This record gives sequence, structure tokens and C-alpha cells, in this order.
Amino acid sequence: MSTPTQLATNRALSTHVDPTLSADELTRLAALLGHQRHVEVVDVGANPLVGEPPLYATLLSAGLARVTGFEPQPDALAALRARAGDGERFLGVAVGDGAEHELRICTEGGFSSLLEPDPDQLAVLTDFPRLAAVTERVRVPTVRLDDLAEIDRVDLLTLDAQGSERAILRHAGRLLATTVAVQVETAFHRIYAGAPVFAQIDLQLREAGFVPHTFVSTRTWPLAPVTWADRLEAHSRHLVEADVLYVRDPARLDLLHPGALAAGVLVAAGAYGCLGLGLVLLRELIRRGVLAHAVEHEYRSLVTPGPGVCAEPTRAGPPTTPAAGPGR
Repeated sequence: MSTPTQLATNRALSTHVDPTLSADELTRLAALLGHQRHVEVVDVGANPLVGEPPLYATLLSAGLARVTGFEPQPDALAALRARAGDGERFLGVAVGDGAEHELRICTEGGFSSLLEPDPDQLAVLTDFPRLAAVTERVRVPTVRLDDLAEIDRVDLLTLDAQGSERAILRHAGRLLATTVAVQVETAFHRIYAGAPVFAQIDLQLREAGFVPHTFVSTRTWPLAPVTWADRLEAHSRHLVEADVLYVRDPARLDLLHPGALAAGVLVAAGAYGCLGLGLVLLRELIRRGVLAHAVEHEYRSLVTPGPGVCAEPTRAGPPTTPAAGPGR
């Protein structure tokens, strides 16, 4: 049975991507690409707020992905390890700048952070003072992603670190250089003292060679004193945070290794349902001569979208002439 917190959180969340390829279709896509290694996923802050499965779950079930997750809270780490499947490993360390910090453990585990909750900003939102109340404080060491011997490559990096995202990215330059996509939770309403907001994370990722591709989800919440039962609730939502998918700048795909491009096709199509992005990455492989021209037609046939899939809308107008030869 769902708790009141889970019900409220589910109502607050709006999702904007719809991956629909099955594990079997993803296996066929990997064969089409000639992709013979795992898609390497690094999940920082693997403990979800209300237990929703990760978007890369189908890649995992198809045996195409390998996940390294990080979760410093012992109870959450134990739960993650208990339900981990093949290809998943979870490390009980906090990721950050390599220094020791104080971990604030909150009433609702998804709010726990290395930063101090800001009581004035929490009070703006219904229930947030209770959900983010600090119940325990523990000193924890942090590790820098670039220093971890367990990780030598990342295709997809997901960050949900409750305000530590900027510090994590600052110490991940080696891995980001070959990363295709970054899903990051960014704040529009700053609930932790000193936490970065969307504009700061956006600039940091752009400087690392990434651009925003799509909103994965947005979370809105009633402004206090409006409650979830209030008739004004639906018209009192405040934008709190969003998960945003950043991708390697499509104008600079020449910087990526063919293996990273192929992994990117699987991530785009398999985890996010972004079939056009997958096509762009695939066409770069065709341009380089890694894949035959016929592969584009086979890809389109395999992923032909049905209702609800992230695809370009059909626009009325005269037919266009396809460009000769491969391109980006």
C-alpha cells in the first residue's frame, strides 16, 4: 500500500519521456549496431524518492547494461543490494569532492543531503519542513568519481545528489570526456543552503561539452498553506526541480569513440525513447563508415514509434528531397 508521502510525490511528478522498446527489441538493436560491450551506467544517488524504477531498467533486463550505483545511507544501500540483479553493483560511499562532510539524514530519505536544509525555503512548500527535517547527522568521507579505480568509462551518468551535483561534476572531468549522456536532477527552488540551481548546472555541463536535450521529469509542489486536499491545489503548484537529459553536443560528435556512439544509440532509444537522438548518433557511425547505409532503414523499421513515443510530430508541407550520402 502506498504511503501518503508516496501518493503526494507521485502526484507531484510529471514525466516527459516514454521509452517503449522491449528488451528483445533492444537486443536486436545492439546486434544491428554490432555493439559487443555493456553500456556503462553510473548512478549517483541510486536511492529513489518513492521507489520508481530507473529509466535504464530495460537495458539491464536485456543484459546490455552494467550499473555502478552509489548510496551512502546504510538502510537504503541494503535495500538496493537486496534487490540488485545481474549487472548491478552498489557502493556505500558518498560521491563529492574527496573531503569529509556531514551527511544530514532526513525524515524522508530522499531529502538526505550533504548540505543543510534551508528552513525559510522549506516553509514555502507544503509538508517540506516535515519531510526534510534532519533526524541524524553523521560524518562521511566522499570520493571523487575520477579517483575511483572501479570505473574506467561511463556512457550514461545519472545524478540525484540533493545539492552535491556541482561538486561531483567538478571532479569528474576524466570520465565526462567520453560520456554520451548525463541525466541530472536540477533545482529550480533551492531547498538546501548553498545548493546550485538549474542555471549553474546548465552552464557547468555546457562548458563540459553537453547540451540539454529534453526534460525527463518535472516536480511541482503546492505552495504552503495549500494542502493536497485543498480545492486550490491543482492551481497552486510551484516548480521545485526537474530531471534533465544532457547529451554530447550533436555538432561535436567527432569527439566520441565509435563504441561510445553505439552505446549512446542504446541509451537514447532504450532508456529515454528519444529515437531522433538515436538516429543522429547512428548516422555519425554511418558517416565514418563504421555502419553500412542500410542500417538507417533497419533502425527506422525497428523503432517505428507508436502512440506516446518521443518522436517528431508530423508537419504538413511539401515533401523534401533526402540529402545524398550519410550525414549527422
